[in-house]
Amino acid sequence: MDRYLIDSNAVSHYLSELLPSKGMEFMDMVINEIPNISVITEIELLSWKTASSSSVEAFVRDSIVFTITPEVVKSCVAIRRGRKIKTPDAIIAGTAIANNLILITDNERDFLTIPKLRIVNPNHY
Repeated sequence: MDRYLIDSNAVSHYLSELLPSKGMEFMDMVINEIPNISVITEIELLSWKTASSSSVEAFVRDSIVFTITPEVVKSCVAIRRGRKIKTPDAIIAGTAIANNLILITDNERDFLTIPKLRIVNPNHY
């Protein structure tokens, strides 16, 4: 089975049940395994007030949180060179690339042009 890194917006839309039914089924499948998130996603989720705080805290607690390693830094630097992208998004993309994970996000605009990054948008199911 493919391994995934879940972006903040995908988690928020999932917990708020804003995804289409097929997208919810896909996310259920991914989350039934141990979900993977970046440390950036952890920070963003715990800072948001959109979804219920207890469901967000439970989601983060049940997730594997990928930290910023030297491999992630190297990947992030390569992504940011010659490309206009916010540092948090570059760290998330770098985390996915460095750990051979597919990024689940609906933020295609910021991620589609990054070489080696594989993305899945749960809204397109």
